[in-house]
Amino acid sequence: MTEESERAAVVRDAAPGEDRITLHASDDAEQQAMARALSSPLRLRVLRLCAFEARTNKELAGLLRVNPGTMLHHVRTLVQTGFLAAEPERAGAGGAREVPYRATGLSWRTSIPGGSPVLVETFLQQIDGLAPDELDVSWMGLKVNAEHREELQQRLYELMNEFKERGPDPDGETLGLFTALYADDNPPARPA
Repeated sequence: MTEESERAAVVRDAAPGEDRITLHASDDAEQQAMARALSSPLRLRVLRLCAFEARTNKELAGLLRVNPGTMLHHVRTLVQTGFLAAEPERAGAGGAREVPYRATGLSWRTSIPGGSPVLVETFLQQIDGLAPDELDVSWMGLKVNAEHREELQQRLYELMNEFKERGPDPDGETLGLFTALYADDNPPARPA
């Protein structure tokens, strides 16, 4: 890859229906800001909370049990990088001015190499306190070649994207879905 292409703000992958955005380590200030915005489990949780309904800074602070001033910093970071968008102001309790925010969906299309630990930490925070029957987990081992691994990754992405593109069901229950595909430390058996 050339230095010029590494500094490009985004790299477009050929994903059906929409462009994927892959952030790279670069000197580009916009790209660095986007990567920083997605490097916080708290900010990722904010995006999840604002995915289906707009929420105010105060509501987010209460739901995530953080100081409203701290939350405002995180909300502003997400707005400045395009991951959250402000909706029209509304009157809150006592006539106070409130600004609700909604996730733009940009984070779904943005991939950060090396960002998996943040996603795992976010997932662990999201499931903290759930009862065992509130979490349905599957785990399996596979042995596939590079071509089949790529096919599996593409099909999983397409399936998740299909459901995302449908939009939320008005009578639906909000759910989280976390998948991880990784190299398993499972060496071959020794010959007998």
